[in-house]
Amino acid sequence: MAFDTLAVIGGGAWGTALAQAAAKAGRRVCLVVRDAAQADAINTTRINAPALPGQVLEETVVATTRFQRCDIVILAVPAQASRTLLSGLEPGLLAGLPVILSAKGLETGTLARQSEILADMAPEAVPYVLSGPSFAADVAAGRPTAVTLAGDDATQTSDLAAALAGPSFRPYAADDRIGVEIAGAIKNVYALACGAVDGAGLGASARSALIARGYAEMARLVTAMGGSAHTLTGLAGLGDLTLTCTSVQSRNYQFGMALGAGRRTEDILASGAKLAEGVMTVPVASELARSLGIDAPLIDAIDAVVAGKADIATIVAGLMTRPLKREH
Repeated sequence: MAFDTLAVIGGGAWGTALAQAAAKAGRRVCLVVRDAAQADAINTTRINAPALPGQVLEETVVATTRFQRCDIVILAVPAQASRTLLSGLEPGLLAGLPVILSAKGLETGTLARQSEILADMAPEAVPYVLSGPSFAADVAAGRPTAVTLAGDDATQTSDLAAALAGPSFRPYAADDRIGVEIAGAIKNVYALACGAVDGAGLGASARSALIARGYAEMARLVTAMGGSAHTLTGLAGLGDLTLTCTSVQSRNYQFGMALGAGRRTEDILASGAKLAEGVMTVPVASELARSLGIDAPLIDAIDAVVAGKADIATIVAGLMTRPLKREH
């Protein structure tokens, strides 16, 4: 199958960055945005100012408000918006098409992964999952970025990864969709915690310990859901976890810093803070772990911090007094 045309549904920073990367890889790209004024502004100025101010887009990126069938589809809306967006599309438009899911989160209420939502709403679409250590500004600017693209058919996944690969954006093919999806969602939860450790001034040593314990906890959850622990040693696991849990560019890390400084979740949201997927994911992840019988003390603790039921200093102190066990 030729992969000449591509549609990115979602005109935020990440969708715009992926549109830019695809254009640099030689694809003709439709960037599907919500309103005509935004589309006109992008096509006129070559800049999506609300999402990525100052970043000039390739000429082969055309903004539109209507999705039309193409060779590749990238879904780049927030995780909690995926079902609503898909409900507005005729399922037949996606039948047989590779649909790349780039949101990192679990759905509130259903506990569903993004590929499970796609299966519900467009069962004839072919799901792929894109995840890994990447910031929108870096991808759009052409800074070196490597990510994971996971799909069920090895040959097709490799072909699709090759079609998206450009001079600086490198997707590596993989076959563990479940592991890649879970890692992408859960790492945002740990980023909240690491930001909170920073915001509370608890030190880099505490943050590093939290990352290590979070990695082990993530592995338990991934394997319980049928994914591979080996996935966590790669870009979608350790790579993304490290980036998100150590950089102030991460929205989840920024949100966690505000929590650690003593601000309440509702006040941070009311102040206009940018979307942090981990805020919506953490209660879902906690419920998911319980449903699977998985011990997830970090996720539960972060859920308590986000809900305003505990502060990060108390949580870290509690984790430090857990029974000593041999490290495997």
